[in-house]
Amino acid sequence: MPYAAIPNATLPPYTFSEHPLYLAARDAQSSLTPNSTQRTTLIVAACYVLAIAILWHVPGLIEVLNATVYPFKLLTVGFHEMSHAIMGVLTCAHIHSIELDPDEGGATRMSGGIPWLTLPAGYLGSSFIGACLIACGFDTNASKVACLVLAVFFLFTLWWARREILTWVLILGMSGVIILFWFVKGGVALRYFVLFVGVMSCLYVLWDVIDDTISRKVNGSDASSFAEICGCCPSQVWGVIWLLIAFGFFAAGIIVGIVAFKESAAQQASDSQHFLPVPGSHNSALATASPPWVLLASILVGAAALLSW
Repeated sequence: MPYAAIPNATLPPYTFSEHPLYLAARDAQSSLTPNSTQRTTLIVAACYVLAIAILWHVPGLIEVLNATVYPFKLLTVGFHEMSHAIMGVLTCAHIHSIELDPDEGGATRMSGGIPWLTLPAGYLGSSFIGACLIACGFDTNASKVACLVLAVFFLFTLWWARREILTWVLILGMSGVIILFWFVKGGVALRYFVLFVGVMSCLYVLWDVIDDTISRKVNGSDASSFAEICGCCPSQVWGVIWLLIAFGFFAAGIIVGIVAFKESAAQQASDSQHFLPVPGSHNSALATASPPWVLLASILVGAAALLSW
């Protein structure tokens, strides 16, 4: 039989290299492949994970080393309690107080709200905050924005914890560290600080959920209270579910950071000079209104108002 030519209408409209699925896969691979600056950030984040694991969980270390991570432990507890309070406000609850315990515990006292949302908000909210900070830790300018958002959260926390001296000392101390790091190498140190806080917050959620609900089966955890309200699953099941969600947030923070912030270290340094610059830099036309001073001033003014109240 003679060969019959295939009609042109049946030919594929694309070659393999031009097919939309191939192009989408190639773009995804390119977006998810870290550049040299991002690889450095990932290595630093991995070192943070190792250091935090050792300092947090290995007893008998030098007290000075344990003391260095202690304020950040309290900060992650603060994120946990602040997440409870924010969800409480969103569900029309009245927030009575936020308390931080020197033994690395905390409590948020509220009335009203929707417990179905306010109880899991502690772990999941602090994990989401940590993931956002990890993503911002890939870029200097994004880290600056993250710190300004944290400043607003700090003010709300001071209002809810206005009678807790430990919370005041912690937040004012962290605000001072943020301002100090803002001045180091045009904000590079601030980027790694934000990355550290994000990793710390995510790891706190992962370890605390395992410790409170899966390993030790603590009766007074958020998961146990949620299980009592739900009535369909034990606290360990909810702990596993929250653990998986928290791990998803952790991974999402890294992926978003890799995809969204592809600038090299040199490009980030150049962009940083034109975005919220350090006072006194040659690109700081509005040095007197620089955000570090606005950050400190806003917290101090808020603190003074709360003290007078």
